[in-house]
Amino acid sequence: MKSNLIFRIAFSLALARWRQTLIAAIGVMFSVTMFVTLLGFMNGLNKMLDGLILNRTPHIRLFNEIKPSEVQPIALVKDYAGYHNFIHSVKPSGGRLEIHNVGAIMNSIKHDNRVLGVAPTIATQVFFSVGAIDINGIINGVDPEIQSDLFFFRDYVIEGNYLDMKTVPNSIILGKTAADLMLVHIGDVVQATSVTGDKIQLKVVGFFQSGIADIDKVQSYTSLATAQKLLGKPNSYITDLQIKLKNLDLAPAVAKEYAQIYQVDAEDIQTVNAQFETGTKIRTLISYVVGITLLIVAGFGIYNILNMLIYEKMDSIAILKATGFSGSDVRRIFISISLSIGIIGALVGLMVGFSLSSLIDQIPFKTSALPSIKTYPVDYNPKFYLIGAGFAVLTTYIAGWMPAQKASKVDPVVIIRGK
Repeated sequence: MKSNLIFRIAFSLALARWRQTLIAAIGVMFSVTMFVTLLGFMNGLNKMLDGLILNRTPHIRLFNEIKPSEVQPIALVKDYAGYHNFIHSVKPSGGRLEIHNVGAIMNSIKHDNRVLGVAPTIATQVFFSVGAIDINGIINGVDPEIQSDLFFFRDYVIEGNYLDMKTVPNSIILGKTAADLMLVHIGDVVQATSVTGDKIQLKVVGFFQSGIADIDKVQSYTSLATAQKLLGKPNSYITDLQIKLKNLDLAPAVAKEYAQIYQVDAEDIQTVNAQFETGTKIRTLISYVVGITLLIVAGFGIYNILNMLIYEKMDSIAILKATGFSGSDVRRIFISISLSIGIIGALVGLMVGFSLSSLIDQIPFKTSALPSIKTYPVDYNPKFYLIGAGFAVLTTYIAGWMPAQKASKVDPVVIIRGK
């Protein structure tokens, strides 16, 4: 039977119950709209939340950890060879925090094709003198340009210029929470005391805000030269190497490789921040489940409408079969109705979903904890639109196939004889 004729008959049957057909299409449209909007908003939120930590976290961190000696003196005594020795309260042995031969290591890492960049860092604990009390803090000596290129440092400096750390001697950028606690402003001078008792006067040239108050309360940044001066160390003194890779998934394997080659401790981002990745996967899974559930509910609506249409149009089906239409032709008619509802509903749903996402993207989102975020985050990944449309069409096809199968088995003789 010609496809054109089948489509015309399907169109006429759909118009015969146009209100129900319209309601079914609206159901599909609503489901697709909510699916793409929910996925876009949730994924945008995931990226924002993960970015608070992951964007500023190195994929691999190389450092020297102070830990107890693996070989204790008693193990060297021959009289106790072969014994199990239980030693309590083992204290760390003297060790060096700086990375030995750091220049050669950095040069080697930079030539690794898997590496995007490497940032030298000095991390040290200090005490800021505020009147008669001391406030605990951590100073990170960094190269501001490298730190900004690899870890978006400039985006979190809310006041001042991050490059002033490099051009202004003995300068510091304080966390906003710490600055508020110390009641200091840009241009003020604060006194920092290292753990070794060395003191230095530092000029405040800016404030940064990460969005996590506990970090902003203790973290501050200076140049590498200022941090080395505070500790009384030479220019070669570096305690950490923060590495960004081109492919994040390689971090665990590369970290183990570097730890073995350079004889240092290594941490990878997946191990350190496993909870963030887990949270992202769970939130995304919930979004998919909710969206797909909406599409399935819309499919049940189409199934019910087509079932009712078949019962009401038994005479028409019988006449079609009596005039030469086969069971497969009848099946194609009702599947065409179902797919038409699904395709039209999906296309309109995609357009409405995109419009709704754009509207959400324009809603102001102002919070003191996240100064870099101006509006609600939305992700316009085409994958969400393809999945939503594809699943909508699949759901409507399945919902239409069962009633269509029933219609194809109608015996015209029984229907006409009953009339």
